[in-house]
Amino acid sequence: MAKRDAVVDVALLEHCLRDDLNRRAQRVMGVLNPIKLVIENYPENEIEEFDIPNNPEDPSMGTRKTPFSRELYIERDDFMEEPSKKFFRLSPGREVRLRAAYFVTCTGVVKDDSGNVIEVRCTHDPASKGGDSPDGRKVRGTLHWVSARHAIKAEIRLYDRLFLKENPYETEEGDDFMSNINPDSLKVVCGFVEPFVKDAKHGDTFQFERLGYFCVDPDSSGDMLVFNRTVGLKDSWAKIAAR
Repeated sequence: MAKRDAVVDVALLEHCLRDDLNRRAQRVMGVLNPIKLVIENYPENEIEEFDIPNNPEDPSMGTRKTPFSRELYIERDDFMEEPSKKFFRLSPGREVRLRAAYFVTCTGVVKDDSGNVIEVRCTHDPASKGGDSPDGRKVRGTLHWVSARHAIKAEIRLYDRLFLKENPYETEEGDDFMSNINPDSLKVVCGFVEPFVKDAKHGDTFQFERLGYFCVDPDSSGDMLVFNRTVGLKDSWAKIAAR
């Protein structure tokens, strides 16, 4: 393979993708590394629907109805049993907002025989319906979620940069560009998405809130949706380079 003098500025390419998709991609909630959250004071058989904007950048895209129930999935990274000082999400005794739904306070956890947290227990404040409290109190964390009863299981392919360097031909003597292959350029996880996407077709694009932009892969079927990550919400590589 001939060495090329021109190198694509990947950061600029990703910036342009975010700018374009931010304006036109449908917002949905998806959980890629799930842990169950149980709201102890929420009725077991009750189901509510919350109207959530499809794209805050374009009000003409309307809203969608998202089901809410006693048992939810949240991101495992959004809970920490022994939080650090800069962790503002869910932990024992702390109150956070569930996106467009309620304030919840963690009351405890359920662990397996090895001591791993497998379930988070909370109570909700019914007066905070819609995601705001009438007494004006504030919370620092807002979490996305998916109702466990209504969740759609999906295969999520987390594509990242193929090379560890902007110019993969910058190598040590005796190496070639293959030495700069990123071993984490693809990770495949099983996650959950809200039922709004159950009829998504190949090529449809979405922003999974707080996670990134995704498109439907041709491998999707009625039995299993498959989403490919197009780009994250932020340039995480800039932080890596800064270190």
